[in-house]
Amino acid sequence: MTILQTDEQAQGWLRALDQTARHHLVDTRGPRVMWREFGKGSPLILIHGGHGSWMHWARNIQALSAHFTLFVPDLAGYGDSSTPDFQELPAMVDTTIESLNQVVGADTPLKIAGFSFGGLITANIAVQRPQVERIALLGPGGHGSTRRPRGEMVNWKKALDEASRSAALKHNLWAHMLHADEAIDALALRAHTDSCVQTRFRSRPLSARGTLAQTLDAYEKNALIIWGEHDVTTAPDEMMTRLVTGRANRHGIILPGAGHWIQYEASEPVNERLIDWFRN
Repeated sequence: MTILQTDEQAQGWLRALDQTARHHLVDTRGPRVMWREFGKGSPLILIHGGHGSWMHWARNIQALSAHFTLFVPDLAGYGDSSTPDFQELPAMVDTTIESLNQVVGADTPLKIAGFSFGGLITANIAVQRPQVERIALLGPGGHGSTRRPRGEMVNWKKALDEASRSAALKHNLWAHMLHADEAIDALALRAHTDSCVQTRFRSRPLSARGTLAQTLDAYEKNALIIWGEHDVTTAPDEMMTRLVTGRANRHGIILPGAGHWIQYEASEPVNERLIDWFRN
């Protein structure tokens, strides 16, 4: 895609992408959940990570929607969805399933890709919803292993002005999300900023509990796990050994040169692999 040089260009690009979506604001027994629908074909669900929103998939929607009907939520407490009265994983999973079933139908077969905390959500949905045919986890959370910090995160909420806040969030993209300096462009910063500002759910304590491996063991269908070589949330080689090796239904890929936000930084190879994986 064309590199966007300014924040104004990034905002316009995201606005134009959002205008191509069909929006579904779904009532549940708890919060209201916003779903965006793109494209046509068999249903593919894309679930964002912590401090995220549908914009975590900004560089994937156009490519994937040429092959699938994408359903992309703002999880409860994120983006355009309302604030939940819970902060626990089971309630988040239940709410996501309840709203998903309203959008696509409770008995509809589908496939799911989840990023970071969204990977943990994806694994739990797949176990609870029998119609999930296969999944892909991108830098999934919930592994409970040791992080490899690149630098200290900055508390952007304490910034005194817009410039300081932007600088803090840009630093955090470098420290946690993206590896190459050139990947931290205007679109990445705008998507990250808007998503962080709208976050009202604390995912990190849930990811730190290390429940992903046990959850995946309960899912007997096919799972693809993709890590960036420089993902700071874990050691990808270790994760391949723990989560993939010796399991016939699991497939693992480590993409060189990329960090945690793998589907943004390595969007083209990720898009190619997801299209191939979910077409089968």
